[in-house]
Order: sequence, then structure tokens, then C-alpha cells
Amino acid sequence: MMIPILMYHQIAAMPEKGTPFRGLSVPPEKFRSQMQWLKRLGYQGLSMRDLEPYLRGEKHGRVVGITFDDGYQNVLQNALPVLQECGFTSTTYFVAGHAPGHNYWDEEKGVPRSDLMSIREIEQWRDGGQEIGSHTLDHVHLTQLPIEQAEHQIKESKRILEALYQVPVTAFCYPYGDCNQTIFELTQKAGYTNATTIERGLVLETDDLYCLPRVTIAGSLDLFSFFMKVLTKKEHRHRLKKQANNGIY
Repeated sequence: MMIPILMYHQIAAMPEKGTPFRGLSVPPEKFRSQMQWLKRLGYQGLSMRDLEPYLRGEKHGRVVGITFDDGYQNVLQNALPVLQECGFTSTTYFVAGHAPGHNYWDEEKGVPRSDLMSIREIEQWRDGGQEIGSHTLDHVHLTQLPIEQAEHQIKESKRILEALYQVPVTAFCYPYGDCNQTIFELTQKAGYTNATTIERGLVLETDDLYCLPRVTIAGSLDLFSFFMKVLTKKEHRHRLKKQANNGIY
């Protein structure tokens, strides 16, 4: 089993060249093409909730996980209609303490301001058949916090999202991919059933459900490169190479 979990951030026109992290914006027309081609090739795009039985080996099929980090307004505007047209589900990891809000955590890096979904817009996301996941309360580096504060960020974000939107919140994403064994254990203890990182790779049946790798989809990818990353073993080979370099076998 090798399952790709796609990692997106914004579905919007790419900022001008030289802008920090401009690749985290995927133009809407590219996103539409990617989703339509996945559907034509017989793949089903799934939220983490819907993907979990495949990750556990309870189901089998041509599936791809689709995730969006942070909860940008442009994801609702530009991704949701495409997902619905294709019959796909997906997960957005929301920064629970900032709805409405903006990507204030990126300001020092020079990343342009982008609005996050409001409470009403998150309801539209939910009502559109998509999953609500957690990305902490404040988009923090969890391993840099005292354990009590890290636990609060993980638990309280889940509680707030479930109270506001009246749905189970079982999917978690570590901001900045910042995690360790203690954070994994806190995430499981809080009641989440899966959690994603920013580690590059395809999910294997031996992977810990609280340390899932993903495939980063950058705005600069052409369609051929997209399929090389998603539908071949390219990302897996990269993961193996990194593990070998780190002495992990």
C-alpha cells in the first residue's frame, strides 16, 4: 500500500516572483485540472476521515487524500466547487482561535496577508461535505512550548471546533510539521485518530497514523510533474533516500 496525501495551502493566483513561499499558492485553474484528471484516471479524492479505513488496511482502492492547511477563504471559493463537481471530499485544518482572521504567523517572513474563513464560511465548508480538522488554536510550534501549553493547543482547538460546528474533529495537522513522540502521544490522548506532518512521502501500511507524510503540491507544478509526484514512487524514493542519509532503515 502506498497512498498519497496531497498538501495544499492556498488555491489562488501565485504572488509575484520573489515573494516568500509563493509556491504555497496553487492557481485555481491548475487545481481544477489536477482534480479532474485524478477523477478521469479513476482515483477518488478523500478527506482524512474517509481515507482512514484505507490507511488502516480495512479498505482498498485507488484513493488520494486531499488536505488544506490553515483554512484560507480562497479554498472555500476556489476549491470547494471543484471538489463537489468531482465528488471528492477533503480536509481543511483550521487554526481554531482565528475565525475570522488572517495568516498573521507569516507576516515576519514577508508572506502576503490572506484571509482565513469566518465561522459562517467554515459552516459552508462543512455543509459542502468537507471535513473540519484542527491546526491548533494559534498555529504554534508545539515542541517549543511547555507540555501543558502544547496540550492546551491540541485539546482546546478540538473542543472549540466541535462545539462551534457540531461535528467530530478527528484529524490533526502539526503546524510547521513541528512534532515529536511527546506531541504524538498528546494528539492521540486528545482523541484525534490521525495526524499529518510535512514530511515528504507516500503513506505505507507500516506508518504511524499520528505521523503521516504528505505530498506537497506547489503552484509551479505542471500536470506532468504533479502526476510524477502523486502517482509514481518518486516521493517514496525521496523518503527512502532521506532515511538512508539519516541512518534510518
